[in-house]
Amino acid sequence: MGKIIAIVNQKGGVGKTTTAINLAASLAVLEKKTLLIDVDPQANGTSGIGVKPEDVEYSIYECIVDAVGPKSLIKETSISNLDLLPSHINLVGAEVEMVNFKNREGRIKESLKSILPIYDYVIIDCAPSLGLITINALTAADSLIIPVQCEYFALEGLGKLLNTTKIIQSRLNPNLEIEGILMTMYDARLRLANQIVAEVKKHFQNMVFETIIPRNIKLSEAPSFGMPAITYDAESKGAISYLNLAEEIISRKKTVV
Repeated sequence: MGKIIAIVNQKGGVGKTTTAINLAASLAVLEKKTLLIDVDPQANGTSGIGVKPEDVEYSIYECIVDAVGPKSLIKETSISNLDLLPSHINLVGAEVEMVNFKNREGRIKESLKSILPIYDYVIIDCAPSLGLITINALTAADSLIIPVQCEYFALEGLGKLLNTTKIIQSRLNPNLEIEGILMTMYDARLRLANQIVAEVKKHFQNMVFETIIPRNIKLSEAPSFGMPAITYDAESKGAISYLNLAEEIISRKKTVV
């Protein structure tokens, strides 16, 4: 049965979609059958893996709003073992359409039940918000990864996200765990970056991944070619870091909130 990991942070620009794409690709390279689900209306996770959003006829929107089974909507990618359930701009209006739905917080969870036996890992790329779609992702997930940028406002909103997680645990998904806090956009030359890493590790201890994602030009360039870093430049520091993260996830124990 596939493990569902949501990549979540309501703060934008922290490397959330970069993490979703590259983690999913790295798990696939490690011969884990993996599904990447893009639930962000911006569809950057979709384009970043090589699928043009304008060419997407059916997406996660149909699963959530129309209860269409996902199996027929999943697309193969150019990477062996990696599939994609794409997003679409239609998802912008989904939260309004779902207001009167029964079990509106559990639409993604119900949708994924039929395909979980196919996959080892399901990675969900969430929008930078704590709206109903993100709550759906957290309700469906077994665990979540929180990317945190190595900059001054790194911890801004993190407390709110952890509180939201506790609410989801108490009301909707008691089995939800924190897979880990992931430090991203790290520049070892900057004293501030090192101070922030030290502070986060001091406060959250073993909740923080050993792997730290560096600032890396290849990570920035790869999405414009519709590739994860590991296929764009497998020897780049960014690609190696996400491969290390995938190995850490496969081997490590989870931390409960």
